[in-house]
Amino acid sequence: MKKYILFLLFLVLSGTVSAQYKPWASAKQPLKEIKALKKQIKKPEFRKADYLITDFGAVGDGKTKNTEAFKKAIEKCNAEGGGRVVVPKGIFLTGAIYLKSNVELHLNDDSTILFSQDSNDYPIVFTRWEGMECMNYSSLIYAYEEENIAVTGKGTLDGNADNDNWWFWCGATKYGYNETRPGRQNPARAKLHEYMAQRKPARERIFGDGWYLRPNFVQPYKSKNFYMADVLVKNSPMWNLNPVLCENVLIERVKVISHGPNNDGFDPEACKNVWIKDSYFDTGDDCIAIKSGRDEDGRDIGKPAENHIVENCEMKDGHGGVVIGSEIAGGAKNIYAVGNVMDSKNLDRALRIKTSSSRGGIIENVFFYNTKVGAYKEAAVRFNMHYEKPGNHIPTIRNIWVENLTVEKGGKYAVFSDAYETSPVTDFTMINAKMVGVQIPYKVDYMKNVTLKNVTVNGKPLTELKP
Repeated sequence: MKKYILFLLFLVLSGTVSAQYKPWASAKQPLKEIKALKKQIKKPEFRKADYLITDFGAVGDGKTKNTEAFKKAIEKCNAEGGGRVVVPKGIFLTGAIYLKSNVELHLNDDSTILFSQDSNDYPIVFTRWEGMECMNYSSLIYAYEEENIAVTGKGTLDGNADNDNWWFWCGATKYGYNETRPGRQNPARAKLHEYMAQRKPARERIFGDGWYLRPNFVQPYKSKNFYMADVLVKNSPMWNLNPVLCENVLIERVKVISHGPNNDGFDPEACKNVWIKDSYFDTGDDCIAIKSGRDEDGRDIGKPAENHIVENCEMKDGHGGVVIGSEIAGGAKNIYAVGNVMDSKNLDRALRIKTSSSRGGIIENVFFYNTKVGAYKEAAVRFNMHYEKPGNHIPTIRNIWVENLTVEKGGKYAVFSDAYETSPVTDFTMINAKMVGVQIPYKVDYMKNVTLKNVTVNGKPLTELKP
């Protein structure tokens, strides 16, 4: 008996035995979990000291490049124990900004940080690009292994991207690409996939000039206690807000308006304890896309997206309102979307979970509660296990709870599911859902343990989801 107990203890400590999966029995359980999680996510505090960037030589004329002024102000603030680096009224052109620990970058009313369109102003750093680790251009605002950092204030962050700068690198004529222009990301993207599959060390996957992989906008990497509030973010080269491998992330009252290619609004990637609330998204791609890394990188690092709250946000244009994936190979668990509003004829889906067998991983415990949707195109709830190419890592989607959903001007489907026979969407619950204007109530293939209570589509009860 003693040997048996010691063996069990070894299995637990080695991670061989994991917590037993158990779906929710009612909304009371996830609501209780949300309440407890909110107590863990805290806004960082900063020393009461201001460092005005104009005291370091910055000029807000929209023409003078102020990269060195930002650098000096942030470094002095950090060296003296932290505080606020303040951007006054004006338009301040700059290259990449590196945020150091205990520094709050604060934008006063009527201030704009305008980012340079010159790729030489973005040094090569350790980053992620579409969920793959590499050395590439710094994000416009970047931090690595820092603590207590923030971007606040009612000013504007302007990424300065358009069809003539950054966007055409995606290779789409819609965004300005043509064969006479230098620059297209496709060869670099393929090479990065190749490096990842070969498990080439990430710091040896060097890109930058000549490769045309666009930088993201705001990317704290392996950092703790990141806070962002009140700013307007627009015209990003690629993803907008992209914390990676961070813990304790709080975003509130942020507005993201950015309609370029891959202009996702908020992409927390392999992060733990994230709360975004009272924010607005009108984007060229997913409004909020929760991620944990692509394929080999996501699985090898093995950090799931864990404990995320999306609360009281408004979504307009975008491929999806609240999305999990597609770079989700590390898995996702405990994702709570509460009290959100969505409405746009250009919004494709309200809740979307997208993954593939080249990703794998477990997506579980997703709570979609008190959601009001005006118009959408494709589906109110969409499951997709066949996103991009297949592989040998069948994903799992389980314990998805949708309650108190109203749709006024539905799109093609209410529920649309595309899963594997060997891995059906399991434990899907929908309660108190009223959807009108829907063309087809549902299209599903493989689902298991489906519960529908008080669900109507176009005034008719929906009591089952069958292939």
